[in-house]
Amino acid sequence: MPAAPPAAPSHDPYAALRIRTFRDYLFGSFFALIGRQAVTAVAIWQVYQWTHSSTALGLVGLVNVLPLLVLSLPAGAIADQHDRRRVIALGTAVTAVVNIGLAALAAGHALVPDLAPLRWANTGLLRIALVFEQHADPAVLHFDQPALPLVYLLLLVHGSARILIWPARSSITPLLVPNVALGNAITWNASTFEIATVAGPALGGFLIALIGISPVYALGAALELMFLLALGRVTYLQNPQRGPLRRTWRDMLAGAEFIWRRKAILGASSLDLFAVLLGGATALLPIYADQVLHVGPIGFGWLRAAPSIGAFAMALWIAHRQPFERPGRALLWSVVGFGAAIIVFGVSRYFWLSLVALLLTGAFDNVSVVVRQSLVQLLTPDALRGRVTAVNQIFIGSSNEIGALRAGLMSALIGPVGAVVWGGIGTIAVAGVVARAVPDLRRLAALHTLKPDD
Repeated sequence: MPAAPPAAPSHDPYAALRIRTFRDYLFGSFFALIGRQAVTAVAIWQVYQWTHSSTALGLVGLVNVLPLLVLSLPAGAIADQHDRRRVIALGTAVTAVVNIGLAALAAGHALVPDLAPLRWANTGLLRIALVFEQHADPAVLHFDQPALPLVYLLLLVHGSARILIWPARSSITPLLVPNVALGNAITWNASTFEIATVAGPALGGFLIALIGISPVYALGAALELMFLLALGRVTYLQNPQRGPLRRTWRDMLAGAEFIWRRKAILGASSLDLFAVLLGGATALLPIYADQVLHVGPIGFGWLRAAPSIGAFAMALWIAHRQPFERPGRALLWSVVGFGAAIIVFGVSRYFWLSLVALLLTGAFDNVSVVVRQSLVQLLTPDALRGRVTAVNQIFIGSSNEIGALRAGLMSALIGPVGAVVWGGIGTIAVAGVVARAVPDLRRLAALHTLKPDD
């Protein structure tokens, strides 16, 4: 007779937050993430105001996805072989410097000379835009700001620093709490990450109207420095497990090999990749605020805030309930709900309905993030967490950034409404395909019963 699964432990929703070292790291990381997301949102708004081009918005996604594809696997190996705190601190310092550069460029863009290399870069950007925006009057597209190529360059450095430290940031949590509090720590870490990714852009949208673009970049730099101070107080409660450093492709790809063996993680990561790639509408919010809903920068801020409200409400609910008994099914249904809410947002012409739809996208996406990150952390040995996280980062990050590129280019071809609606339909279709193709995901046991595999 098979043994009964272990009973769910007594649930303390604040178990991990009672541990000082985790609390210091969590809050420092949370505010730094808010700053990074605000910086990205302000950069999107700034680029659109300068160019009035959907393609230019898509290219912001491109400069963020290139470091993801090139640097993620080396970053995972670095996280598994070096002190994760030091890796995080170095990347955080670089990000703060880049934010200061963006602030200076935004404040003094009129002083940037029209040098030949910058003029050639703008001409190249315009030619790319005209390929996708053939219906647009070329006189409407403005690629004549000498500072524009420099903004793209700084965003490339910003994205590179973020990618290099992300595996270390995502895999440090199990070292900061005892095993009994790991599940709760993962829930809080995933929830605060999700809240930051939607609250940061919302904050940026509001601050554009209140204080302007340059001060938002400066605020991002200040929040990075706050995170550096918090890292100085962080100590490990668990000893890191490091294997021998071989620097071979087989060693670097060990995370991908592990995910391939664990079909549940593979299914969850694939689901996120294609669902967000198809269903992401964030890059088009400046266009919706300006051309569809006609609500200006304040309305843009509320549109960016709505997912954060939904995510925050869902995060509190998840933290106060027992771990999911059927995490795979919860993940699949949350993606279906996300796709349906995206469709409603796409066809809405009422500001209040658009806000409700975006609120629901944040709530459903929070469920997806918590389940996916819990699976990665709970099923992966510590010696592989950096590399597994790096591969998972490629799935997640490429879906966000390529999704922004997809949305921008598709909007240029068929309009923003068509780009959003068809993306939502595709998201629902992907959930159905993954549910059928990966039965291990549907059959996952309760989260509190999952253990790492060697």
